[in-house]
Amino acid sequence: MTASRHQNRIELLQGTLDLLILQTLQWGARHGYGISQAISTVSDHALQVDTGSLYPALHRLERQKWIRAEWTVSERNQRTRIYELTAAGRAQLLMERTRWERLSVAIASILTHPVGVAE
Repeated sequence: MTASRHQNRIELLQGTLDLLILQTLQWGARHGYGISQAISTVSDHALQVDTGSLYPALHRLERQKWIRAEWTVSERNQRTRIYELTAAGRAQLLMERTRWERLSVAIASILTHPVGVAE
């Protein structure tokens, strides 16, 4: 795999994970494990986000000012970090969803287009 193709793959994966995290936080503030569980549950366990991918993505989104984080104490008296969507994050989510929908339509067109037929 060339470096350029590898970079595109990483960007696509990061972009998709960012979209999933932003969408999950649209439903309400959550801690990291809650974000991971929501993605897994809503996708009927088809998507699993491991901590090695989740926390770097959360930190990246926080640096972008798309989410904010706050330390709190849980019901079990444990320190936990809660993430929530910012106004800039809501705007980014809208852009990411629009881009994802265009990509989905393009892929669906390719998958349903008869082979060898040009229009």
